[in-house]
Amino acid sequence: MSSPIVQIKPLGFPWSTVDPFLFCAYHDDAYPRGNGQMGPAASLAGRDIGQDFSRKDGWSMYHGSTVPGFPPHPHRGFETVTIVRRGLIDHSDSLGATARFGQGDVQWLTAGAGVVHSEMFPLLAQDQPNPLELFQIWLNLPARSKMANPHFTMFWSQDIPRLLAQDADGRSTEVAVIAGRLQDPGAAAGVDPLAPPPDSWAAQADADVAIWTLRMAPGARWTLPAAQGGDGTRRSLYFFKGASLTVAGRLVASHAAIEVRADTPIELVNSAGEVAELLLLQGRPIGEPVVQYGPFVMNTQAEIAQTLADYRRTQFGGWSFADDAPIHGPDPARFAKHPDGREERP
Repeated sequence: MSSPIVQIKPLGFPWSTVDPFLFCAYHDDAYPRGNGQMGPAASLAGRDIGQDFSRKDGWSMYHGSTVPGFPPHPHRGFETVTIVRRGLIDHSDSLGATARFGQGDVQWLTAGAGVVHSEMFPLLAQDQPNPLELFQIWLNLPARSKMANPHFTMFWSQDIPRLLAQDADGRSTEVAVIAGRLQDPGAAAGVDPLAPPPDSWAAQADADVAIWTLRMAPGARWTLPAAQGGDGTRRSLYFFKGASLTVAGRLVASHAAIEVRADTPIELVNSAGEVAELLLLQGRPIGEPVVQYGPFVMNTQAEIAQTLADYRRTQFGGWSFADDAPIHGPDPARFAKHPDGREERP
């Protein structure tokens, strides 16, 4: 019988993805204490400010100058799914929405016809380090949805469904189910995710999109169930924390992107003496042409040209904030304020 492992690649930056996913970046920054202006209390000498991806001293400023992060930039034609494991993100956008989220929260933003947003990383703690750890995943939109109305959704950490499975020796595997139903053969009932945005590829019944994070205790053993969509689905596992992992009987001794057959259950064994963590991305391919120009993803070069013209003309609604890199004050409380004025607080 052939191996259920399709290929194994080392993790780079960004991580390699397959249709319907376009991009996956993992940021793990050991930011120092804050300086009172929510930037790092450290010298910025030697950094290419505005383009700092150096990981000097274990962290980067990215496109920020005072506060690290990503000041206003446009998107069209796809979705961003941002999973913040540690730290906080301050979001602002051209729809007039703002949010502060983190500590396990997820923001799902349908850029659709066009949105400008900023993602800044405020360093609130002045008496201790400010670690930040997150995934940002780009999920493509099919041609029929690329010009959908922009929309953002918050999944607060305590609302995200989770499966806690134990093997025969009592060792646990925890799965956070961000998208895609998880039917664990060892559980009496499945785990249903929160509803994705209405125009998402993940909202299509037959798209078989799943986004899960897995945390395996030392020595834990768990069988990843086959995908509902069978062999029409693509599935990738990203082993990003831990010493080693056995996947379908094959030892993976370093961090890697592992594409596996989706129609086959896959046994995972964390034989190392430390916790192992993985991200799973899965979905049926959209199977349409992809033409990308920076932050825009369309189906043809003509659509990219139209996007550039539209952005020059409209700025996708413009920027209504006085600051070009807005941050939301020293109060660490998480919140979301939607374009219609509705507010959420976890």
